[in-house]
Amino acid sequence: MTSGTREPSHLIKHVTDPEGLRVILATDCGSTTTKAILIELVDGVYRQTFRGEAPTTVEEPTADVTMGVVNATTEVGELAGRRLIDEHGQIIRPARGQEGCDLYISTSSAGGGLQMLVAGVVREMTAASAERAALGAGAIVMETLASNDKRKPFEQIQRIRELRPDMILLAGGTDGGTKSHVVQLAELIAPAKPQPRFGGQYKMPLIFAGNQEAAPLVEEVLGASVELSIVPNVRPQLEREHLGPARDRVHDLFLEHVMAHAPGYDKLISWADAPIMPTPGAVGDILRTIAERLGINAVGVDIGGATTDVFSVFGGVFNRTVSANLGMSYSISNVLAEATLPKILRWVPYDCDERELRNRVKNKMIRPTTIPQTLDALMFEQAVAREALRLSYVQHQQFATTLSGVQQQRSIGDAFGQQSGPQTIVNNMALDLLVASGGVLSHAPRMEQTAMMLIDAFEPEGITRLAKDSIFMMPHLGVLASVHPRAAMEVFERDCLIYLGTCIAPKGKGKPGQPVCRYQFSSGLTESGLLHFGEILRIPLDVGQTAEVQLEPAKGFDVGEGPGKPRIATIHGGTVGVILDGRGRSLELPTDRTLCRQVVKSWNQSMGMYPESADH
Repeated sequence: MTSGTREPSHLIKHVTDPEGLRVILATDCGSTTTKAILIELVDGVYRQTFRGEAPTTVEEPTADVTMGVVNATTEVGELAGRRLIDEHGQIIRPARGQEGCDLYISTSSAGGGLQMLVAGVVREMTAASAERAALGAGAIVMETLASNDKRKPFEQIQRIRELRPDMILLAGGTDGGTKSHVVQLAELIAPAKPQPRFGGQYKMPLIFAGNQEAAPLVEEVLGASVELSIVPNVRPQLEREHLGPARDRVHDLFLEHVMAHAPGYDKLISWADAPIMPTPGAVGDILRTIAERLGINAVGVDIGGATTDVFSVFGGVFNRTVSANLGMSYSISNVLAEATLPKILRWVPYDCDERELRNRVKNKMIRPTTIPQTLDALMFEQAVAREALRLSYVQHQQFATTLSGVQQQRSIGDAFGQQSGPQTIVNNMALDLLVASGGVLSHAPRMEQTAMMLIDAFEPEGITRLAKDSIFMMPHLGVLASVHPRAAMEVFERDCLIYLGTCIAPKGKGKPGQPVCRYQFSSGLTESGLLHFGEILRIPLDVGQTAEVQLEPAKGFDVGEGPGKPRIATIHGGTVGVILDGRGRSLELPTDRTLCRQVVKSWNQSMGMYPESADH
């Protein structure tokens, strides 16, 4: 057994003089591709200068993850004219002239990332807190068990046996409270004899983050069947969460067990100057860092082929969710099933054959690397993306509740779902920055398409800045932030994000053509006018430019100061500019299919989203 008092992994390695770093090498070992970037001090400012990639080599025949790292790093070195790998295949350090780097850091999601089983006494309370801790550490939560999840004990034991997670997180009870329930959970885990994903060479790591007075009893029940770590309670009091120690221990075990048993990772760990983090955990860290340093509320999304990750920071509280069955290739059929075809077709501005569209979905699932070859196919894929993003955000809002840090007492009736649950802390009116990443968003042919997918899916309210991750370097910067926050921030602001612009969206409902908001720009723009319900206006304002806007919403419409109250704000430009969205919130499209197509087509034309010559 190891106690929670050991030094967390993020303190084991450290850089004595971060300000002396001149050349930084960072890699992200993905499931298919290893990406390397070079960050250099240029005229006193840290900039991302070169990028390279190579196939990940964690599987046979190579079965050594460092080969992919060496190949990607060699490509970066060739582009930069800098020798980074020596004749022995080692990273050269420190930097001397046109050789080597001062710091090497890495993240990884190779081999399926970090997969966890979570267990807690009450599903809506301690189990939810444990789930938040696991998700915040970058894990995919395979299953959440709870005493009140309605399954019989033998069914729960069978489920534990079926799963092969990397580790288990067990929570339950407030400190000093009842011990019996969390001990009963341990009594389910012990006879199930859970096996770790990477085979039987080591015991299943289990983190106990529950009632500290129950820890000796839990240890007695589990015995030698698992490697037990005891950390402070994730829910020491009913109205308070304390997720940090459990998250840190997850990172430690990720290094010690998951990565240590994957081919070549022991060598990679010895190379790195900071602990290797799960890729989603690193993305969450940089979003949290940027929100804290700028004092803003932010939401980030990463949409992939199989899953969609949503990250948020509201009022300093961080949350992450994984929509494990909502993606754009492997999981695209799940999006169709959950959203339904009529919801997807809302966003398609042309008449189409439903059977053909269903075939298109199936083809994407079995040929996940294909990309749209026609304008129709692109429009349909972006329509699917809107629904995948919308559903993922709905799930995130349901998970990111006042339970997670806001000091709010809840009754036992609330806990068991007998009364309405806690309110979400996700507040679109308070959202300052919305960041997109993932192929369908990052690689859309036009920036306007990315901006509108974000606006249609997330429905930001008031004034919200939109951006996308240029080359998916947020994982690299998340690790860098733990070593050198200034460097991470400078690269994030200058090279990582491509600012799309600012969305101004009055909240409220009205009738088509009804006045929604009067606007007047100054100090950079001289535009003024009246926004009507149902229309979208686009006003050019370049990257790096700002303007002051005075908004006077009509009665019943809110731009951030309350219904009907004016607001003056400074807004930022971008590649798309300023988007005035007069479609109201919540966003509703016409139910008549012909009218809906006409409306969506007019929005697309207003934004210049698709070629004017398109015959739609």
